[in-house]
Amino acid sequence: MRLAVWLIERPRWFKRTLLIVNDLAMLSIALWVAYSLRLSQLYVPEDWSTVLLMIAAPIIGVVVFYIRGLYKLVTRFIGPEGTTRIYLAVIIATVIWALVVLMSGIKSNPRSVVVIYGLMAAGLIRLSRQWAGSILLKAAPEHKPVRFDERKRVIIYGASTVGIQLLRALHETGTYETVAFIDADPSLTGQVVHGVKVVRPEKIGKLIAAENVEEVLLATPSALRSERRAAIRALEAYPVIVKTLPALEEIASGNVEVSDLRPIDVEDLLGRDPVAPNLELLTAQVSGKVVMITGAGGSIGAELTRQLLRLEPKTLVLFDLSEAALYEIAIEILELQRRWQRGAEAGSGSDTTIVQILGSVLDRKLVHRTIEELGVQVIYHAAAYKHVPIVEANPFAGLQNNTFGTLIVAEAAKELGVERFVLVSSDKAVRPTNIMGASKRIAELILQALALEHPSTIFTMVRFGNVLDSSGSVVRLFRSQIKAGGPVTVTHPEVIRYFMSIPEAAQLVIQAGAMATGGDVFVLEMGTPVKIDDLARTMIRLSGLEVRDEDHSEGDIAIEYIGLRRGEKLYEELLIGENTTGTSHPRIFKNNEPILPYEDLVAALERLEDAIQRLDEAELQEMLRATVEGYVPASAPSVSAKEEWQPVSRTLH
Repeated sequence: MRLAVWLIERPRWFKRTLLIVNDLAMLSIALWVAYSLRLSQLYVPEDWSTVLLMIAAPIIGVVVFYIRGLYKLVTRFIGPEGTTRIYLAVIIATVIWALVVLMSGIKSNPRSVVVIYGLMAAGLIRLSRQWAGSILLKAAPEHKPVRFDERKRVIIYGASTVGIQLLRALHETGTYETVAFIDADPSLTGQVVHGVKVVRPEKIGKLIAAENVEEVLLATPSALRSERRAAIRALEAYPVIVKTLPALEEIASGNVEVSDLRPIDVEDLLGRDPVAPNLELLTAQVSGKVVMITGAGGSIGAELTRQLLRLEPKTLVLFDLSEAALYEIAIEILELQRRWQRGAEAGSGSDTTIVQILGSVLDRKLVHRTIEELGVQVIYHAAAYKHVPIVEANPFAGLQNNTFGTLIVAEAAKELGVERFVLVSSDKAVRPTNIMGASKRIAELILQALALEHPSTIFTMVRFGNVLDSSGSVVRLFRSQIKAGGPVTVTHPEVIRYFMSIPEAAQLVIQAGAMATGGDVFVLEMGTPVKIDDLARTMIRLSGLEVRDEDHSEGDIAIEYIGLRRGEKLYEELLIGENTTGTSHPRIFKNNEPILPYEDLVAALERLEDAIQRLDEAELQEMLRATVEGYVPASAPSVSAKEEWQPVSRTLH
């Protein structure tokens, strides 16, 4: 029994090696018994050609078993499916060996030996596994096989090669029963794939109800996002948990495993089909240069770091105030470089020097010394306080960091001859109703003014909306609230926001920055705005739960409307003026916006800094109203600073 426990604890490669040795032995015995029975005596081969044929049989058998996946089966839980696979593999191995015997031209080899060998091999292989499985089960009762009626009933959405791989992986676990495939391909409808029927998508509702299906597994990783979204939305109406496989390139082993399945994420709902990046734009201002990212440990800063590394800069300078965030991104980047160097993963940038700078963008001496000593050529300025309610409650810290932090880094860039400075801005800078938005708009005004006064450094800014699953994101909040059993808190039933994935936003920021000629305000095409209430309801349903409201008092999770917080709008905007032009990229636009003369801006900044030093909020608000176009401080939540702007929301149900 101790030996059995010891075997269970061995790594998988060790167990597979034991199985291969067992199979070589069982097949050799089966062949020797077949010859002995056929010749009615204990058989001893008379020549070397027969010896070679007898050696070939078990080798052929093991190779076939490996190809047919017998060594992936869990010995303790083989079951009827595993038995069938064993018998089929033995038949294939026997036929191949028979062909080898036939081609050898040895006429003294009795043909009936092939049949006896096949029968003996099937029996011995099955019995040896059954015997080993019974011993291992006794040693590990906590791993007893799931009864048939206790298996989780699932539907696989997609009868492609990936779907079939997933079906096999599910069978190997012994804990799932696949009820059907769902596929829109008319040539597959009604067909039976590996014992499972293929059904049209229109019948999924009846199938879920009739078969008590618990989960639907999306096996369409190569489909367009729009197609996957359509499938996900079609499943919202049913009380099932929906899981999906990642993109094929993200599956580490190249073969689909049950562990690859993950719950539906918000990016599956809101993410867009990618536009192929312009490689010339991506590499133009980065490759071979010294690049600094401020706020490198934040959501956008970290993704900029990942993507910039692949463009092979000479040096990446990671600048952040948070020690923990700086540590996390630095460790991730250094590990990525090590994987590239070992050849474990495809990628470039393994020779890029990584420099970590711990400090604040408000530290003028540190910023100046870092740029000068390291010879920084390009700066991506992502350091900012971005959470509206927190900045609203701490206006002096917010303005100091977002506005004057930008001023300090931009002036250092100007003085030290940095080639390019790219500000990561926000849609909240447009006709802001909060301190955070106003601070970002003044940061934009600073760069616009510097671009006119000092054209030798290209100053530019890229403005976009919310990114999916960033720190403090409503998506993370909803996910944690659903996990805790609710309620899910929504500020207002009609609140609407733009969303974009973090990788797409970072990629577009890099490309927009490369297009800049100085003073440009780039705006990313964010798609259709999303109604947050619909997003919350969709996330609840796709967790296999029901929304509890007046119409469904027996639901699982309630939605609670807590009211807009100070400074929040129902709608966000991306443009101040109407003078917008396209660029060479379909999702990057350029906007010509009002510029504050440099002298006026300097005077305004001096008064603003004085108000901050004196902690005079009344003076601070007055200066913001005078400096920022459209700024309307919100003593109460604002619907929109531009009342006539009424976007159509993207409904998720």
